[in-house]
Parts: sequence; C-alpha cells; structure tokens
Amino acid sequence: MRQATIQRKTRETEIAATVNLDGTGVASIATGVGFFDHMVDQLARHGLIDIDLKATGDLHIDDHHTVEDCGIVLGQAVAKALGDRRGIQRYGQAYVPMDETLARVVIDLSMRPFLVWRVEMPTPKIGAFDTELVREFFQAFAVAAGATLHVEALCGANSHHIAEGCFKALARALREAVAIDPRRGDAMPSTKGTLGGSL
Repeated sequence: MRQATIQRKTRETEIAATVNLDGTGVASIATGVGFFDHMVDQLARHGLIDIDLKATGDLHIDDHHTVEDCGIVLGQAVAKALGDRRGIQRYGQAYVPMDETLARVVIDLSMRPFLVWRVEMPTPKIGAFDTELVREFFQAFAVAAGATLHVEALCGANSHHIAEGCFKALARALREAVAIDPRRGDAMPSTKGTLGGSL
C-alpha cells in the first residue's frame, strides 16, 4: 500500500498525519478547528484516501498556523506516499456542484508546485473560521505535495458551499491523479523521464 506518516513540530504547532492513497476514505481528524476538520474529512471520503490527522496549535492566537501547517504536513505525506510517482495518472480534474456553487479543481502531480486561485468568498467568516484560510491550506498543500493546482469557484453565493465544493473537488481530482494507470506499468509519467525541474 502507498502510505506515509509525517510528524512536524514547531513552536506554533505539533502535527502528525498518516495517509493511505489506496484507502477507502476512512478519516480520523482532530485539529481543534471544527470547520477545518469537516473539510479534511471531505478530502478523505471523496478522495478515497485514508487520513489520520492530529494537530495541536496556538489556537489562542488564531487558526492560521494550524490550518497552514496541516496543509504542509498533509502535502508532505501525500508526496512521500507517492514515492517517485512512477505509474500514476499524474493529472486529475473534477467539477463539484453544491447547491448554487460549482467548483473546479485541476491538478498535476508534476513536482512543480504552483497554485492558481480563482475563488471569492462572499463572507470573511464561516462561523468562527476565517474564509481566507481555505486558500492558505491549498497553497501549503500544493507546495508540499509538489502539485500544480488550479482551483476555481465558477459560481457560488454561500461561503460554506464554496469552501466545501473546493475541498470535494480537490478530493476527486487527487483521487484521479494518484491512481495507478494499468497501461503505464512503472514508467515515469513524463516525456522527460523525470518530474520536476523546468517546463
């Protein structure tokens, strides 16, 4: 099985994450940030990636460090579980509707991290959660996972729906990208014979 565990401790957060890319979507999430836990649960369940994520952070300041650092650790765990990325589909894309919202995520597990973010949140908060932290998570995850990531909310009026649509679309796109291509064998999914580096 393609699985990995990453532990990271700083003066701001202490995080442990285990992912299994060939899982069934089992999730055990406890970060102290309720809405974010709900989003990572969506990532696991719709991506069919088992995720165990435990975090303690400086929530007395705000949720920023915890959410961002969880993005780093989850991205690192996915990257480690992928190994040298031989045989994977590499690309994935998904449209996810959620009531009035339509989210699109396109991913390339290229080892060239980049985030294009075309998402506008109509409110600064979802309950007590700062909506700007959704982008912070995606940015941290893209860099740590070595992914080119395009995220768009094509329409939407409710911040909860927009955020959840983006997480679900990431889950579906990632599920496609990490899948083993039976026709590829153990070949590197690149005409260069390697991933990363220049275009």
